[in-house]
Amino acid sequence: MHGNATVRYDDVALLSVASVLPSRVTTSDEIEDRLTDVLKRLRLKPGLLRRVAGVNERRNWAEGESSDDATIAAGERALAEAGVDPSRVGLLINTSVTRKHLEPSVAVRLHHGLGLPSSAINFDVANACLGFINGMTLAAGMIQSGQIEYAIIVNGEDADEIQVNTVDRLTRGGLDRDAFMSEFASLTLGSGSAAAVLGRASAHPEGHRIIGGVTRAATQFHELCVGSVDGMFTDAKALLKGGLALVVDAWKEAQSTFSWSGMDRYITHQVSSVHTNAIVKAVGLDRGRVPTTYPTLGNVGPASIPITLAAEQETLDRGDRVLLMGVGSGLNTSTLELQW
Repeated sequence: MHGNATVRYDDVALLSVASVLPSRVTTSDEIEDRLTDVLKRLRLKPGLLRRVAGVNERRNWAEGESSDDATIAAGERALAEAGVDPSRVGLLINTSVTRKHLEPSVAVRLHHGLGLPSSAINFDVANACLGFINGMTLAAGMIQSGQIEYAIIVNGEDADEIQVNTVDRLTRGGLDRDAFMSEFASLTLGSGSAAAVLGRASAHPEGHRIIGGVTRAATQFHELCVGSVDGMFTDAKALLKGGLALVVDAWKEAQSTFSWSGMDRYITHQVSSVHTNAIVKAVGLDRGRVPTTYPTLGNVGPASIPITLAAEQETLDRGDRVLLMGVGSGLNTSTLELQW
């Protein structure tokens, strides 16, 4: 298999994964109630979010909660579960799309909040919904090389501002169906935080071995999904088509190096029922081994994979093979195999 983005590891393990979810639940019906007039004008039937995306509800941060504080809490939980003292962490990578300002990095506040040592490298990695897997891959390489002993990968997302701005814009009127549907994906977003701790497998036989994976790009599609706090504008059909082609190509290429047809669990990026069903069909996954969190959490961006893995971990047995499958707008895809 060609390409420098194909990798195997022989001494890296996932030691823990944890999530913290907002306490406030926002149903899809509540969002559509705010859009009643525009839905009627465009002759779109109620229940659009549930019917088209399969998203029944999502979480939003309540008063007194924030994505940064929750991410710190998730990190503290992950470190405690891994049995790793913060003083031994050599790397923190924040992979959040959400950020309150351009600089400094979000990572510096999380580094401070977690009480990590001055020697711990910290920075942000931004790659849309693929960021968490990218962060895990970077950390695994640094552990494998002996540069660091432990790494913590974190993510915290806050969908409130983009959804409020989107609903406000949609209710002003003057939009046709195509314009409305180009912003539909913003209405499926949810909030949440997650963290994972990585270390050497030889020092942690109880850990979950990171076997390796592949990363591939199709950046000719970089304009199909463009977002900011003001809104996210998506050519959903073209994005799905391009994303599926990229995933299938990467999957086929990987077969010369990896065997992923009989995994015990496939943890995919949580977008919608359409996206999940398309991925399952395109690469022939066993639907019963593909857990979903989007019906109750929506699309939590890069946090969706670790949140879903955290929810599934109690159902996994020692030795189970788990495949993390991510796709990020742009387009990029990355797949990472774990042995539980």
